[in-house]
This record gives sequence, C-alpha cells and structure tokens, in this order.
Amino acid sequence: MKESEIQFKVQVDESNLPKTITWNATDKEGEGLESTKSISLNVWDNLNQSTLRIDLWTDEMSVAEMKRFYIDVIGGMAQTILTSTGDEYMSEEMKDLCDRLVKHINEENAKS
Repeated sequence: MKESEIQFKVQVDESNLPKTITWNATDKEGEGLESTKSISLNVWDNLNQSTLRIDLWTDEMSVAEMKRFYIDVIGGMAQTILTSTGDEYMSEEMKDLCDRLVKHINEENAKS
C-alpha cells in the first residue's frame, strides 16, 4: 500500500497571526517547500460526526484573492460531491452559487 504525506509549516508573528505559510507533499510536482498565502483544511471527525476546520491566511492575501480562493474552494467541492456521491443536484446548486458569487464580485469591482 502506498503512503502519502502532506505537510504545512506556518510561521506566526508575536500576535500569533500567520506571517508565512509553506507546504510540501510527497506526491506533488516539484520538490521542496512551496509558499502560499492561504490554506483551508477540513477534516471529518468520525467520533463526533462533525467537521473540523483550519482556515489560515497571511496578511499578504488581499480581500479579492480571499474571495476568489473561496469561490474556487466551493467549485472544487461541487466537483468532489458529484464524483464521490453522484449527486448532480447538490453539485449544480454549488456551481450556481459560485456563478452568483462571481457576478457579485464583478459588480463590486465595477463600482470601484
């Protein structure tokens, strides 16, 4: 059986806020740590039947990037729910939400 590992390293400031986030994975292309501005990790806690979440971002991540990041996350989840369960309705609803959020962001950008 193959084993894979994903590693995150977070450097925090004196207020315990993330300053740098790097990651590595045994199965990723390229070698060594890569820098990122944000991570969102969700883990299913089977014992308590609930989701544990870790959301971290550096102060270098702009509001626009954060909004785009979460639209991409939801879009990815839409594909995952379709692949894992075959639930087309749920997947399409999530994709529709992404479309509405993109429209909202475009309208925000047009105002500024």
